[in-house]
Amino acid sequence: MIALALPTATEGEGFQAPQISDLHLPEILPWGAEYGTGFGKQMLLVLLSVVLISWFFVAAARKRQLVPGKFQFLGESIYGFARNAVGRDMLGEKEFRKYTPLLTALLAFILVNNLMGAVPFLQIPTTSHVGTAYALAGLVYVYWIFLGIKTHGIKYFKVATVPSGVPKPFLIMVIPIEIVSTFLVRPMTHSLRLFATMLSGHMIVALTAAAMSFMFTGLGEWWGYPLGSLIFVGGLAMYLFEIFIMVLQAYVFTLLTAVYIQGSISDAH
Repeated sequence: MIALALPTATEGEGFQAPQISDLHLPEILPWGAEYGTGFGKQMLLVLLSVVLISWFFVAAARKRQLVPGKFQFLGESIYGFARNAVGRDMLGEKEFRKYTPLLTALLAFILVNNLMGAVPFLQIPTTSHVGTAYALAGLVYVYWIFLGIKTHGIKYFKVATVPSGVPKPFLIMVIPIEIVSTFLVRPMTHSLRLFATMLSGHMIVALTAAAMSFMFTGLGEWWGYPLGSLIFVGGLAMYLFEIFIMVLQAYVFTLLTAVYIQGSISDAH
């Protein structure tokens, strides 16, 4: 857990909580450089996730059998979930097949990068860094606008911002709200929901780990050991809950992608 990587932070006799900057490790290239100035652990884990995901799906599809092995079963489960629970349910029987590869790739990529934060020694969900979340949401943003223009032509912007059935006098107020919510708020919330959830969960686990370390080493055995043990139990519960949130956020991001695609290719707003 993160407790292995965080030193006890004390200020005199008190406890100093870890800050967000404490989670920003020095860069790998150049070695020890200030965070954000070179190639760091977060970038390395993103590349590692691409290699792992590619290898996994190739291995899962290499020997297709009627009775699937472990790799094939897990690969088919991920693909089937993205295909049926996300694609088919949101896009409909007619449209879902062409978008299943994208949804599967998003689900797998975000899931693996989220779960990096639960793996000992890796211990960083790369999506807890806002750049990763912005990049994913930005790609999806460009894609569903492209689909809207491809499906409707330039008329798409009318379809996206002028709700059907609204009386014309109200359109003066509704259209600006729709423009802001669709083209500005939507991509921001799509990215920040993932980033903020992963960052907050990561900080909670880091705080618990630092507090446990302080209790065991800074308060002495009479008070520190019982309190440290209680914090350990609570921290373990939060750690397991964070794994659940990691899986859930991968699903939510992929589901919203399907919702935005459906809105772009549908005939009415």
